[in-house]
Amino acid sequence: MKEAYPIIMSKGKEYIIVYVPDFDANTQGKTVAEAMEMARDLIGILGIDMQDDGKELPKATSIDNVQTDNGTVTLVDVDFDEYRRKIEMRSVKKNCTIPSWLNYKAEKANINFSNVLQNALMKELNIS
Repeated sequence: MKEAYPIIMSKGKEYIIVYVPDFDANTQGKTVAEAMEMARDLIGILGIDMQDDGKELPKATSIDNVQTDNGTVTLVDVDFDEYRRKIEMRSVKKNCTIPSWLNYKAEKANINFSNVLQNALMKELNIS
């Protein structure tokens, strides 16, 4: 699910402070780009934690309805499904079958089967 949430960025002493009203949370960054990336990361983490707890994600407030006296209002998009895939690095065991002669040769050559399968899948899926 992809959503665009409003954020409010304001200049602090050393950092750009970011407030995410729909999640009532703050983060910061040294540059505007870093602050926006940190906001996206914050929303992604909080969102998938909420999903894992069975809670409903907050609806994104319209940017027109966000008020601020001190700061800039902009939007940050977050794809929660994509974010979950990016941070979920747990290993999954897969069984596969190969001819015994090939297994013998690969083991003799100290081939890492998991590494070969990962590399082949990434190549097949055009993932770098």
